[in-house]
Amino acid sequence: MSLPTALKTVWTRLREHPLARVGPGLITGVADDDPSGIATYSQAGAQFGLNMLWTMPLCFPLMAAVQSMCARIGRVTGKGLAANIKAAFPQSVLRVVVLLLVVANTLNIAADVAAMGEVCELVTGLDRHLMTLLLAGASLTLQIFVPYHRYVAYLKWLTLSLLAYAAVLFTVHVPWGQVALDTVWPQIPLTAGTAATVTAIFGTTISPYLFFWQASEEVEDMQGQGGRALLASSAPKAATELRRIRWDTWSGMFYSDVTAFFIILATGVTLHRAGITDIQTAAQAANALRPLAGPFAFLLFALGILGVGMIGVPVLAGSAAYALAEAMGWKEGLERRSTDARGFYGVIAVAMIAGVALEYTPIQPMKALFWSAVINGVVAVPLMIVIILLVSKKSVMGAFTAGRTLIVLGWIATAVMAAAALMMFVPS
Repeated sequence: MSLPTALKTVWTRLREHPLARVGPGLITGVADDDPSGIATYSQAGAQFGLNMLWTMPLCFPLMAAVQSMCARIGRVTGKGLAANIKAAFPQSVLRVVVLLLVVANTLNIAADVAAMGEVCELVTGLDRHLMTLLLAGASLTLQIFVPYHRYVAYLKWLTLSLLAYAAVLFTVHVPWGQVALDTVWPQIPLTAGTAATVTAIFGTTISPYLFFWQASEEVEDMQGQGGRALLASSAPKAATELRRIRWDTWSGMFYSDVTAFFIILATGVTLHRAGITDIQTAAQAANALRPLAGPFAFLLFALGILGVGMIGVPVLAGSAAYALAEAMGWKEGLERRSTDARGFYGVIAVAMIAGVALEYTPIQPMKALFWSAVINGVVAVPLMIVIILLVSKKSVMGAFTAGRTLIVLGWIATAVMAAAALMMFVPS
């Protein structure tokens, strides 16, 4: 075999390897562990030690099932989630969901960029407000001026930043036997504080903005790969595409879930053990690690926050833009030029600018995050019901309606989120 032929064979095999096929699911999973999510998981570990690790194995199949349904909807119909809701449900349903989503995402962006600016100040000594402006400006520039097929490659590389949290565990002592025991048999008091933490974990892990992003990015991937035909008109390729979606979403959510597990674990064996039980921001968690686990652990934790922030913030802004543009009937898509989709890119710009502007108001980042969680909790349950109904409708999905296992997991996830949402309104 000649050298060119051998190289071509190797390249073909690399392209066909499952790791080469990850796409929207991987990016969505990493965006789930945004700086706000890191703050929530850090607080869980600091307050309860290893006794909140059990939430992650429970969350994994539920979050993966919902995201898989969203990906399936986008790939089968060639339309985003908001466009499908618009076609199948009353306009009032779409308007309420999209309005609340945009507000919640803006508040979440505010909390995330504030955390990123604070981390930059800790690492570099530069002013946090200046760093926030620079990071937000860089993110906005990439979204507006870089086509999706190039921008998505940048996002995929950034997903490696989550590995920082696995690396942190190599800098501290981990009692793995106790970890295994507490994961399956936790010792936690049944108090209002416990309920609030569990609610926060589920709320940050299964979030509405991820639903819209997942479906829309499947559409972007279709258009970015030569305008692949809808599954209904390319039945021979349907099985392959559905396998890809399952691999992509479940592996992406697993990556996200394991990382959240590591964050709870890392803060549980360091901060909780040292008596530090109140963490308000991801940057505070990173700074608290420095005297306990050393400067290397601090740096890894801090760089992880910046990396996932550069994914989470554009996903938050982008999902709001997809939802509003589809609801209004505007041209949308990160592959389009800014001049061809002014409304879509306008939403991204306004959401980013508003999020940054909130840092200069009396509203504290944690207050913004609190209200974002409340709104997400209100939106998530009815939205998940709508998603399950959409993916079950033959009029929407044709021959590619979701299977029974996926539907059952979806209803369980909805019930869990409904319970979590109700807990938010129970007086402590």
